[in-house]
Amino acid sequence: MSDLVVIVYPTEARAEEMRQKLFTLQKEYLIEISDAAIAVMHENGKVKLNQLLNTTAMGAVSGSFWGLLIGAIFLMPVFGAAIGAASGALGGALTDYGVDDKFMKELSNSLQPGNAALFVLVRKVTGDKVLEAIKGTGGVVLKTSLDHDREQALRDALAATTGTAAPRPDGPAPEGAGAPSPVG
Repeated sequence: MSDLVVIVYPTEARAEEMRQKLFTLQKEYLIEISDAAIAVMHENGKVKLNQLLNTTAMGAVSGSFWGLLIGAIFLMPVFGAAIGAASGALGGALTDYGVDDKFMKELSNSLQPGNAALFVLVRKVTGDKVLEAIKGTGGVVLKTSLDHDREQALRDALAATTGTAAPRPDGPAPEGAGAPSPVG
């Protein structure tokens, strides 16, 4: 079973940087990712999804290959490729792998303009090593399917500072301190 983690970053570039870091950890066999998508809230209020797989394009390529092959059998390869590409693109557009697009857009509607949410579907993880690798990278956990202890460990790792930090005074943080608020 996979776990969902949604982390908000102040920019799309920062979210992409974190996604690339997770892919590096995957190459080291510390984490197994099913899907990693980024949703960005633009100034005009529209949400743009940046996904790993473009299922429409993938379907069109696959469909055109099979259409060409079947068309060649019936001596109409160009017609077969065109029909195959169209049907493959339609099938790809209707297929959704990983995190549901509708869910990502609905959750991302609460973001402030310019912020980006990194949606990660994790199959397996070596928790302590991954948390150490992402320690101090920032971001605000918006939603997870993790249990309370693992979610808090993730929040602590993201908020942690690398190196030695000056001791924090007791009491509430001054106004404007910390990570930006992910929701408007």
